[in-house]
Amino acid sequence: MKQVVQNYKSGELALLDVPVPGCKPGGVLVRTVYSLISTGTELMKVSEAGMSMVGKARSRPDQVAKVVQSVATNGLPATYRKVMGKLDSYTPLGYSLCGVVEQVGAGIDDVAVGDLVACAGNEHALHAELNWVPRNLYARVPDGLAPRHAAFGTVGSIAMQGVRQGEPQLGEVALVIGLGLIGQLVVQLLTASGVRVVGVDPDPVRCELAERLGAAACGDPGSAAVEAAVAELTGGHGVDQVYLAAGGASNQPVELAARLSRDRGRVVDIGKCRLDLPWNAYYEKELDVRFSRSYGPGRYDPEYELDGRDYPIGYVRWTERRNLACFLDLHARGRIDVEPLISHIADFDDAVKTYERLKDGELKAVAVLFRYPDHTAEEEAAADGDEQAQTPVVTVPAVRRGGAGASAAARSTNAPVRLAFVGAGNYATSMLLPHLAGRDGVTMSTVVTTTALSAANAQRKFGFAQATTDLDAVLGDPAIDAVFVVTRHSSHAELTRKALLAGKTVFVEKPLALTEDELAGVLAAVEESGNDRLQVGFNRRFAPLLREARQRFGARTGPASLRYLVNAGRLGHGSWYLQQGTEGSRFAGEGGHFIDTASWLLDADPVSVYAVAPAGNEDLQVVLRYPDGSTATIGYVTTGAPGFPKETLDLVADGKVLKLDDFVRASVYGRKRWVSSRLPKARDKGQAAELAAFIRAVRTGGPMPVPLESLVATTSATLAVQAAVAGGAPVTLARAR
Repeated sequence: MKQVVQNYKSGELALLDVPVPGCKPGGVLVRTVYSLISTGTELMKVSEAGMSMVGKARSRPDQVAKVVQSVATNGLPATYRKVMGKLDSYTPLGYSLCGVVEQVGAGIDDVAVGDLVACAGNEHALHAELNWVPRNLYARVPDGLAPRHAAFGTVGSIAMQGVRQGEPQLGEVALVIGLGLIGQLVVQLLTASGVRVVGVDPDPVRCELAERLGAAACGDPGSAAVEAAVAELTGGHGVDQVYLAAGGASNQPVELAARLSRDRGRVVDIGKCRLDLPWNAYYEKELDVRFSRSYGPGRYDPEYELDGRDYPIGYVRWTERRNLACFLDLHARGRIDVEPLISHIADFDDAVKTYERLKDGELKAVAVLFRYPDHTAEEEAAADGDEQAQTPVVTVPAVRRGGAGASAAARSTNAPVRLAFVGAGNYATSMLLPHLAGRDGVTMSTVVTTTALSAANAQRKFGFAQATTDLDAVLGDPAIDAVFVVTRHSSHAELTRKALLAGKTVFVEKPLALTEDELAGVLAAVEESGNDRLQVGFNRRFAPLLREARQRFGARTGPASLRYLVNAGRLGHGSWYLQQGTEGSRFAGEGGHFIDTASWLLDADPVSVYAVAPAGNEDLQVVLRYPDGSTATIGYVTTGAPGFPKETLDLVADGKVLKLDDFVRASVYGRKRWVSSRLPKARDKGQAAELAAFIRAVRTGGPMPVPLESLVATTSATLAVQAAVAGGAPVTLARAR
């Protein structure tokens, strides 16, 4: 079998072929499905191995003390041989996994072959294809909990033991310093316990993630906003508990803990940070400093861990194993969610490369999982079956083209592009037609409306050659190259379908469809006709200011966090947008704009959608997750102040921040700071550039401005929002094959 190992002397990492461990009595042999990299503990060990001998000594003064004692006892030569022999040996990595029981040792009767279990221990839950795990270091995975989530069991137990040491009570306020993997889990456990949480971390991406997972406020350690949040939540008294989940050599965490704690508050050390306690600060408040020992009672006790001797529950309520089982149960019941913490899943065969990418900073992650080659889709489906039954799924339909789309190449590139408009309402006459009327190389051929007077008005204002109410005549006119569908939402899909079947290039305003069946009908027309010449009016990705900001932000290597606030405002009485029975919800009509913008900025299509809506209004909070672990949060609110900007956006990744203020100003913060002109100017949301790209595609027969697959993915994600609200759970966006 294969196992990840490291030579502590040279720092070499390897995926080594080693013998399969035997199945001893008192434990089980487990075939690993997923194992979790602890991006804190393990990377610290990997980094130490790459240091010089002096660096290793400085980083581990405890081991140096043992060496000194050994020299005094055994002499220098013997000690040298012993130390160098130990350093120049392969050591294992890993301590948290989920796998399937392959063999049961004597004396084990609580699990059977084929059971899914979560396993713990830096000697028994290693990054290896097979592990022998003693009785008290595994727990059965509850039905419905996915194996990749159960692999978090050990780190979840570490976080849980830390929270137990803080003895949180309903209504208290806690400060979590360090929002890495353990800190993020502590935030969720405290929130689930009825505690309000303030988080501290220098990484704005981790702060934003913690807020999404339940923290009331988060910020940089030196931020005045953190102190203000603590003062507001505690009435100026200070937090009841502080959890030190940070690492490193700085003494800032313990100093911050003293400053923000209340009198006689509790400070719990979970991580491995410097603990030079400022005596006056801790003495004057009589702070209670506590330590959390790894997974819980039983840790480091060989009789418990190796011999399987449990502690009586009447004396020790929560042991290592009980903490492990409790964490799995909380996750299975939806009280904890580790999915947003998963930044990357790597194949086990790529383990060495993955560690190197993490160590070099190329891969920035909160949590990384190894997926093992012998794991089958059937195992995942069996373990995940109940969860899938409860979690809604929206299928993103595949785009199938039945022909070559001859209409794109049938016209002369020198001839003017002849346009027809179906619909001439307020948006068409204010945002689209002014950019087309009088444009060189464009002929305004025909406008089609349901009322004669509106057609006549559009003809007079924008120079259409003809005005009619006969749609079939327009679709049957071979001289017309492109049709704009700018009608009410409920008619978009059907009109688009007809125009595609007629061989026209189509520009349809958002939304493309209001239901999955409508979207399927449009794609059926594409497949039947071979005509895929379709553009949806997602104009914001064409906005010059946003495009420049994206260019200056540059490429990214790690996952990103995007926050988009849409201050949509209230609708006027009588607006047809209020006719939700026929025209869909406001977000169904408008939300595609914002999802498309997020996906364009993140250069990917979403894989899941979660949305919640307060009772009594149309406000929505939508969270999109992307394949590389990036997330986009869209706040669509109708109850905000009318004077506040309509759209504000922040994108954070790789130590850089892109900020957009309502398409008036933009800025990028990184090694260098760029700020657009501060002079007031008209908001350009990209309609002109979008139309220019569309006309160019029609004229030349070149690719459409946005791939059809992207338009379909955005539409499916928009439709999934309502399913997420109704189901109260994340919706998976499953790609059809």
